[in-house]
Amino acid sequence: MLAHKTFSTSVTLLLAMTLHASAQPTPVQKAHAHNDYYHDRPLLDALDNGFCSVEADVFLADGKLLVGHSKNELKQDRTLSKLYLDPLRDRVKANSGRVFKNGPTITLLVDIKSDGKSTYLALDKELTRYAEMLSIVEDSKLKVGAVQVVVSGNRDFETIAKSNPRYVGIDGRLSDLGSTQPGHLMPMISDNWRLHFKWRGDGDMPNDERNKLQAIVKTSHKAGRTVRMWATPEKEALWKELLSADVDHINTDDLPRLRRFLQNAK
Repeated sequence: MLAHKTFSTSVTLLLAMTLHASAQPTPVQKAHAHNDYYHDRPLLDALDNGFCSVEADVFLADGKLLVGHSKNELKQDRTLSKLYLDPLRDRVKANSGRVFKNGPTITLLVDIKSDGKSTYLALDKELTRYAEMLSIVEDSKLKVGAVQVVVSGNRDFETIAKSNPRYVGIDGRLSDLGSTQPGHLMPMISDNWRLHFKWRGDGDMPNDERNKLQAIVKTSHKAGRTVRMWATPEKEALWKELLSADVDHINTDDLPRLRRFLQNAK
């Protein structure tokens, strides 16, 4: 009877492990969850759809890093650690050092909405608790981790650049295309699509705008930076152009739709 119970338990455990392994989502590397915290399950919905890049707006309020788009949305229990850093660390521990088992480095874009310097210093202090899973720059040398944190919004360039070790990179703008900053300090270039492109995804993309987009990506990649455009219309014709130009982070609020598009585009 004991042997039968032991066998049954072993089969149950094996089945559970198999189901867990089969439930692992396939990473969709170019998918970026814009304002990710608005989803029913912040971060978790994105990861379940295989997204490798998520964005969280952050305020420093009462000594806490709170997630929300505006001050009137803030709640004391919606902290950056609770919604993002803790569950990411749990995933990394469960998946042998990666967010997705054998997957790529994940980007956590932290868009600072409050004072740049004080919020960054609070973020820097918080990130020391998660150092084992982060990409870190120390003495100008990059150690790639499971999660890369990039600071956008109110960026205190000077304070961030002086940090050593440094747990974040800085999100640049198209005006930074000619920057000589190293890729580990400015790993990303982001900007508002509507300020630089007239095409909204209807009809064919004008050749001059297509060439402009391709040049932006080529210049950024040569400098060791990825590219993201925000305020992009949720249209597949536009996604196709972004994908064709090799844009690294394609913005969406519709997670399943972009996942299907990118998986079918392979």
